[in-house]
Amino acid sequence: MVTTRPAQACPEALARRRRSTPAKRQRPEDVTPEDRAEPQVSGDGGLQLRAPVKKSKAPPVGRVAGRLSSSGACPPMHPLELQTFRDYGHSWYRFRKELEGRFHPLDPLARQPQVTAEARCKLISWLIPVHKHFGFSFESLCLAVNTLDRFLTTTPVAADCFQLLGVTTLFIACKQVEVHPPKVKQLLALCCDTFSRQQLCNLECIILNKLHFSLAAPTINFFLEHFTYMRVEACEADAWEANNARALAKGVAELSLADYAFNKYVPSLLAVCCLGLADQMLHHEKPLNLHLSDYSEEILQDCLDKLHLLVSLNEDSLPLVLPPEISEQCLYVDK
Repeated sequence: MVTTRPAQACPEALARRRRSTPAKRQRPEDVTPEDRAEPQVSGDGGLQLRAPVKKSKAPPVGRVAGRLSSSGACPPMHPLELQTFRDYGHSWYRFRKELEGRFHPLDPLARQPQVTAEARCKLISWLIPVHKHFGFSFESLCLAVNTLDRFLTTTPVAADCFQLLGVTTLFIACKQVEVHPPKVKQLLALCCDTFSRQQLCNLECIILNKLHFSLAAPTINFFLEHFTYMRVEACEADAWEANNARALAKGVAELSLADYAFNKYVPSLLAVCCLGLADQMLHHEKPLNLHLSDYSEEILQDCLDKLHLLVSLNEDSLPLVLPPEISEQCLYVDK
């Protein structure tokens, strides 16, 4: 079992140290993501970021009161991206689709006497605003959650080490994807310096060895991009409409990552169903043909129903995981 003895958290000392250290003046163009200010820590040692909280309400999938304006945050697709998709998209999709079973963890909490589904939900709900705070990509979050779940299938983890496991898997994912991964001290500050640098590095080595350095998992993000390019290439939707659907689908997918009930669905199935639900919520005239994913109607409908319920329970939280331009304009649904 992975265990650790946490050091005493000292938020007051951390705050004094930050106030006493003058910030180095830099030109705006010289500032990189790793040089950004560390997140503020509240008096009780918690990160001042709001995590999704479930609320029980009627399913919101109905008529959307307004259509997204063309001034939204979703830019048009670059012609080079579409040409790359034409050349390699379908073969790359088949290759990643074949890897899903190998990288998909089945019931990762079965061997965990101390880690519950509720604890996993709280940790991932905390990681969602953390990765946004640093400006990391959705791909990094998906890889972090996949690495977390796969490690849980191999090794029992102590409850007091679970938060350290979360930031360590995010660290591993960012080193694969991000140009500027976070510094170790930034990740430790998120935990109010409860853990040491050595503890994080040791756990990183344990994770890599347990997973045999096999980290390139197919993610929901990859399949969201693939199906978006597919619908644009097939002229089922223009780039603006397809990008708006992808932005909303990504927000739904983030909520599904934290809910343990969705662990049984492979990323490609979740991706196509998130896009289908987004089309319903946005009332697109030409929704994505879900059967392009080669799943049966029964499987697709089961996943769609679960996502529909998830969105209804998180109606107030969904805008928090969406780009501001999207959440301000599209989430006006009939009760």
